[in-house]
Amino acid sequence: MKLTIATAQFAVSADPARNADAIVDAIAGAAAAGARVVHFCEGALSGYAPHDLPSYAGYPWGRLRAAAERVAAAAGARRIWALVGSAHPLAAGDGAGPRPHNAIYVIDDRGALVDRYDKRFCAGDEVDGELALYSPGDHPVVVDIDGVRCGLMICHEYRYPELYRDYKARGVDLIFHSFHAAGLSEATYAAMEAEVGADHFADNWGRTLPAITMPATLVATAAANHLWISAANSSAPRACWPGLLVRPDGVIVGRLEDERAGLLIRELDTEAPLYESTRLWRGRAMAGRLHSGELVDAPRSRDRRSF
Repeated sequence: MKLTIATAQFAVSADPARNADAIVDAIAGAAAAGARVVHFCEGALSGYAPHDLPSYAGYPWGRLRAAAERVAAAAGARRIWALVGSAHPLAAGDGAGPRPHNAIYVIDDRGALVDRYDKRFCAGDEVDGELALYSPGDHPVVVDIDGVRCGLMICHEYRYPELYRDYKARGVDLIFHSFHAAGLSEATYAAMEAEVGADHFADNWGRTLPAITMPATLVATAAANHLWISAANSSAPRACWPGLLVRPDGVIVGRLEDERAGLLIRELDTEAPLYESTRLWRGRAMAGRLHSGELVDAPRSRDRRSF
């Protein structure tokens, strides 16, 4: 099946109305370019704590709901799907309640909210990590868009290959993975560079751990699981890397510009004859049978202490 997608980036802020302006513009641009779905980063609508705002204390949840409704209406008017990162409040009103989910709203081409993915693996602990700001989710989300089976993930979850394997087992062809490795303070960015060490800059394709590990893991994961992966990021200054699209053989087929708003428009074909070295044995590995071919029963095979 073929599907034209738009991986979007813009400088996410703490203002949901301002973010909605950028999202609506991107929806219009993606639809005009022929895309059937536009994919945004983690926290794209609400802003992402703690980078765009310190926390959600006193957050204007009513303004966020109005912004979300506006985005949904724009998607429906343009007849395009939109996958929009946002904090999702769990309190009934605007008052105190459980910490919000870190979510992706799945809005279809009629403008209807048809599902929501909640980040399952929030980074860190409940003292000074993401769990101090967000409540974890408990479910995968699989959605069919024009015959292409799609799954959703958020940022830190790239560290958990089990999630990708689970989506592969569910027949997913394309992962929309929303990141937010941007909007960093100068001090935070400098500390992240120090973790890598200036003496290693020339040997790597980035100067921070996110810049080094995130794209590299996506390339390896795409190839290991034979999945398309759209990776969306914020382009707010001191962004670690730009949005990109990886095809199932691990080749990056498009990349946006560093710290510049834009749309990456690409058509993917899930039936393209792309290299897949693990096709014969991946299913068996996923079932726990961790070898290819048939085992031999021979004394010299069992004897592991003889040359």
